[in-house]
Amino acid sequence: MEAFDILLTASFWVAAIRIASPLIFATMGELICERAGVLNLGIEGIMTAGAFAGWFTVYSGGDLWTGVMVAALVGAMLGLLHGFLTVPLGLSQHVTGIGITLLASSLTYFTYRILLPEVTSPPKIEPFQPFAVPGLSEIPILGPALFNQTPLTYLAYVTVALVAWVLYRTPVGIAVRAVGENPSAVEAQGISVSAIRVGAVMAGSALMAIGGAFLTMSAFNSFFFEMINGRGWIAIALVVFGSWRPGKAVLGAILFAAFDAYQVRLQQLTGGAIPYQVFLMMPYVLSIAALVIVARRATYPKALMIPYQKGER
Repeated sequence: MEAFDILLTASFWVAAIRIASPLIFATMGELICERAGVLNLGIEGIMTAGAFAGWFTVYSGGDLWTGVMVAALVGAMLGLLHGFLTVPLGLSQHVTGIGITLLASSLTYFTYRILLPEVTSPPKIEPFQPFAVPGLSEIPILGPALFNQTPLTYLAYVTVALVAWVLYRTPVGIAVRAVGENPSAVEAQGISVSAIRVGAVMAGSALMAIGGAFLTMSAFNSFFFEMINGRGWIAIALVVFGSWRPGKAVLGAILFAAFDAYQVRLQQLTGGAIPYQVFLMMPYVLSIAALVIVARRATYPKALMIPYQKGER
């Protein structure tokens, strides 16, 4: 019964939402890219670069929101590189994405060592602090979980709503979805397929970088190597889990985060009777199981990973 009681505590859901927040940014970014027909496997490196860029901006004297904007800019520039290589040049999206991850990660680590050569432990900054929404934060269990978080978590909520609105309620969103389904039809309307795809990759990459910045500026207060820890790959899986729809993808992010928060508490509950590695793998095993079940019915963008050159039919 104690294991079940964990699910009814406010602290558990506070942790789950906090863990889900960087995944939400990354998943929305990947979803935008894939809706436009581009698989962005550079996500892991882009999140790493965003985590460092945001943190170092604040460490150098900038304010927190400036750090967020710098992280987004760095992500957009890496997205521009990825988009240029995969859209106009038509290079392999798989190979280019992995190359972007290696490039961004290596440049980040190199820059860290150049700028902070004598550092033995990661320097700390003053991160975003939780802000309780008056009234709403007092709702039992859900109040603290949803309305007593840092500003970046609230920004994640806004991002989901904004992405859904843009994709389904605006001409830009219709164009993005169209180039992921039938780019020749978009070109027939006089719209540049390359411009839409590259723009979508840049916007998506900016969100991925903000997801990385969340870790150094909201979840933690410093940058350390390997802190992304596979979150980018999880975000790619969550896009499939959500059938390329923002709402379902966010539910998947919260589900994974709940698994992760739950395994930590189960470790404490068992008191070491079960090897901790069993608990560490639980979120991933359960996520894979859920992905297999849902992915069988998922409908992916028809032009995903298919290069398009102007004039092709």
